[in-house]
Amino acid sequence: MKKYNFDEEIERRGTDCFKWDAPTKQYTYDDLLPMWVADMDFRSPDFVMEAIRKRCDHEVLGYTMPSKSYWQAVTSWLQKHYCIQTTDETLHFIPGIVAGIAYALLCLTQPNDRVLVTTPVYPPFLNLPKESGREVVCCPLKISTHSTLRGTHHNLGGEPNRGRFEIDFEEFERKAEGCKLLILSNPHNPAGTVWGKDVLERIADICERKGMIVISDEIHADLSLPPHKHISYSTVSEVAKRHSITFMAPSKTFNIAGLGSSICYIDNKELRKVFFGWLDGLGVAGGNIFAFTAAEAAFAHGEEWLKQMLDYLNENVKTLDLFLKERMPKIKVVLPEASYLAWLDFSAYNIPHNELAELLLNKARIVLNDGTTFGGKDYECCFRMNLGCPKAMLIEGLGRIEKTLAHQMSQLIL
Repeated sequence: MKKYNFDEEIERRGTDCFKWDAPTKQYTYDDLLPMWVADMDFRSPDFVMEAIRKRCDHEVLGYTMPSKSYWQAVTSWLQKHYCIQTTDETLHFIPGIVAGIAYALLCLTQPNDRVLVTTPVYPPFLNLPKESGREVVCCPLKISTHSTLRGTHHNLGGEPNRGRFEIDFEEFERKAEGCKLLILSNPHNPAGTVWGKDVLERIADICERKGMIVISDEIHADLSLPPHKHISYSTVSEVAKRHSITFMAPSKTFNIAGLGSSICYIDNKELRKVFFGWLDGLGVAGGNIFAFTAAEAAFAHGEEWLKQMLDYLNENVKTLDLFLKERMPKIKVVLPEASYLAWLDFSAYNIPHNELAELLLNKARIVLNDGTTFGGKDYECCFRMNLGCPKAMLIEGLGRIEKTLAHQMSQLIL
């Protein structure tokens, strides 16, 4: 069995890498540590790279289509991991999930229709409906710290500064009234909350009664950290299957987001006819050669790589948890149950949000995602941190934050 090296630090500056090069161009610092954009700093898997190189040996890069073996790899992965039974008719290629959500909004809703999201949430869930003239309805999540927390592998139950996002279903049902569509983040981004079967069943019941379509973004599904298990929304009940569109992708899982390779699954024949027909009619969902090649290799050969990578991510989560407990206990955190994204709340330091953001950027020289972009002023003093990096980089980033906050606190005392 091959042992993969996730401690390897790979220089990504100067490769037009959005995560590393965009902040440097914007702020002109050459020592920024980017822990924001949700891709990983690990080398893309060798079997993916080998498949791409092999395809390049045939030196014609003309129009292409997904092969039979591509679809076999996709359907096998979905069946094995999520018990999703697919056919050729129920699947469609999508060049990216953000694009897929945008297409679904344009196809299935009208201007001024109400679109429900649970905040804090991945910013495109807020921006796409707004920019397309739909009304965004936000249902704020609660952070629970009671002893029934399911984050058992991190020993978080009952700790006041350790929590998980949960849905207030009274508020959810009230906000769902009059909404045409729910964009569900499953697992939830930020912070990788894994929704349980009971939660998904309650969502399905409410959305069915309200006559809503559910778009389930499951891009982080494969990144569920043991012992957590992802449950695909469409599998929890017949009504969930009937009114839902599911998006999945190998992009986060195998660190190949730059190839734009995603999958759309719809069981409902009528809904499928409308949406897939819209995609095909406008020609917006064609893939490129390497999107198909890489995805097939990832799904066909990726089990062992994924297992080792998840073990490494779990250790990074534990490293973050221990570092905060021992050296920055005032920070409240929602640790991921899936993915490599943690939600940090610095409000106990009593530093105004804008000042805190300036300190992190200009003093700590670390780039995090600003919490206000996930839902507005309610999330001031919160930031999303990307843990998908070598452990040494994570410790470096945490050390920078610790040093900056310690210096700021000492200045306030003086």
